[in-house]
Amino acid sequence: MTINVDQFILERLAETGSAETCALATACSRDHQEIIGAVKRLQSIGDIIRAELVQSERWVLTSEGEEMAAKGSYEAILFNKIESEGLPKIELEGIFGKNGNIAFSKAMQAKWVELDKTAPGGPVIRKKAGVTSIIDEVQLALKELQLNSNVDEKKLSYLKKRKLVEREVVKSYKLSKGENFTLTVEKPEADLTSEMLASGEWKTKTFKSYNLDSLGILPVGGHLHPLMKVRTEFRNIFLEMGFSEMPTNNYVESSFWNFDALFQPQQHPARDAHDTFFISDPKSSSLDDVDNKYLAKVKHVHESGDFGSQGYGYTWKIEESRKNIMRTHTTAVSSKMLYQLAQQKPFKPVRYFSIDRVFRNETLDATHLAEFHQVEGVVADYNLSLGHLIGVLKEFFRRLGMEKLRFKPAYNPYTEPSMEVFGYHEGLKKWMELGNSGIFRPEMLLPMGLPKNVSVIAWGLSLERPTMIKYAISNIRDLMGHKVDLDMVYTNPICRLDKD
Repeated sequence: MTINVDQFILERLAETGSAETCALATACSRDHQEIIGAVKRLQSIGDIIRAELVQSERWVLTSEGEEMAAKGSYEAILFNKIESEGLPKIELEGIFGKNGNIAFSKAMQAKWVELDKTAPGGPVIRKKAGVTSIIDEVQLALKELQLNSNVDEKKLSYLKKRKLVEREVVKSYKLSKGENFTLTVEKPEADLTSEMLASGEWKTKTFKSYNLDSLGILPVGGHLHPLMKVRTEFRNIFLEMGFSEMPTNNYVESSFWNFDALFQPQQHPARDAHDTFFISDPKSSSLDDVDNKYLAKVKHVHESGDFGSQGYGYTWKIEESRKNIMRTHTTAVSSKMLYQLAQQKPFKPVRYFSIDRVFRNETLDATHLAEFHQVEGVVADYNLSLGHLIGVLKEFFRRLGMEKLRFKPAYNPYTEPSMEVFGYHEGLKKWMELGNSGIFRPEMLLPMGLPKNVSVIAWGLSLERPTMIKYAISNIRDLMGHKVDLDMVYTNPICRLDKD
C-alpha cells in the first residue's frame, strides 16, 4: 500500500505530539531524506509543524565490515577451509587476495592454526591440535553493532583498530505541532488566475506569501571570447607603439581595392572563385570612391608598367575591378587609407594598424576556416628600408613575448622585398611561422600620388594562431564557429602575453 508521507507525519504527531525523523523513516520504510523533504513541504505551507535539528554520532560498519558481518572474518573463513591434509600457504592469495596474510596472522594470534614448514611441496597451514571448532567473535561483534549500534568498548576498540567500523554523524529533526496544526492540509495557491476572479473562488483560497523585498536572480553578464582577449592585448601593443587604428567595418570590398590597387594582376590565382568569395547581389560596384585619374594610372601600370616597372603586359578590364567580393585581407583597407593619405598635402608620416575579419574560400580543417582575423601593421615615412622593417618587427614581437625571430625571403605581388617571419615557441620547442611582411611596391604607391621618397613597410599575421597556442586549443573549429563550447568562453582565463 502506498503511504502518503506528509499525511503519515501529521497523523503520527496527532497521536504522540512529537516524533523524530529517523524513527519515522524506519516506521514507514522510507529513506530518511524523503521524510526530510516532506517536513520541508509542510513547513513551507505555514506554522503547521515545527522542526528542531538534532545531531548525534554512531558507529557503523565499513564496506569491509559489512562483508565480514555477512560471510565471517578472514581468519574464520581460513579455519573453515582447512581440510585434514592442511592448506598449502601458497593458496592464501588465491582465496583472499591481498588479505591472505591478514587471515593467516589473525588465525595464528587466535591460536586456531599452526604452520608446518616441513611438509613436502612447501609450508602447509593446519588446524591446531585439539581445535575442532571456533567462535567467530569478530562476526558476532559486527552483527551486534548492526542491530543496536552499541557493543562492548573493548570489542569496539578492536573493530576500530582493524578499520571495520567508522564514526557517522547523524542529523535528524525532532518534530512537534505548530500553532496552525491540522490533519487536512491545503496547498496554498501560487498564482491568482482570471478563472478564480471570475468565479469568486479566490475568496476562499489560501495564497502563498510573496517576498516583495526579494531582488531576484541577477542576469548573467557577458563574457569575452578568447579571441577578443588576445585582440585587446595586440591592440594595446599597437597603441603603445604610436599606431592609429584603421576603420575596418566593410566586409565587402570591390576587387579594385582588394587586388588592383595592390598591383595584383587580374589573372592571379587568388582572384579565382576557388580562393575568393564573390558577391552575387550586388554583383558589381560603381567604383564611385575611386578617382578617374587614379583609375587610369592603375590601368596603365598594370598593362604597360611605369616607375621602372614593365607591368604585366595584359589588357586590364574595368569589369573585373568592379566585382564585389568578401575581402580576402585587411590590406584592402590599407590601400584605401594610403590613397587618402596621398591626397593630403603636405605628406605626414603615419602608423596604421587593423585587426578584423577576412574571408577566403578555404578547405576547412583543424587549422583553416573560411573566415579568420588578420592583424595588420603599416608604417609610411620617408626613405624606409628593409632594416627599418626588421627593427619594427623585432620590437613588435618583443612586446608579444617573442625574442627569437627569423626572416625568410618570400614573394608577394604587392611587396618587394617580402619576408616571412618565424618565431621560436619556447613551449612547443620549435620554430613557427608568425606572419608575412614586406615593403609596398612603387607600382602600388606612386599611382596614388605619394612622394617618390616615401616608403611603406607592412606586416600581417593571424589572430587565431597565437590564441590557439595561448589557450592550448588544437582545432580552430573549437575556437570559432558553431562547434564552440560556450563553457570554454565563460571559464577561460584572462590573456596575459609574456612580455616586458
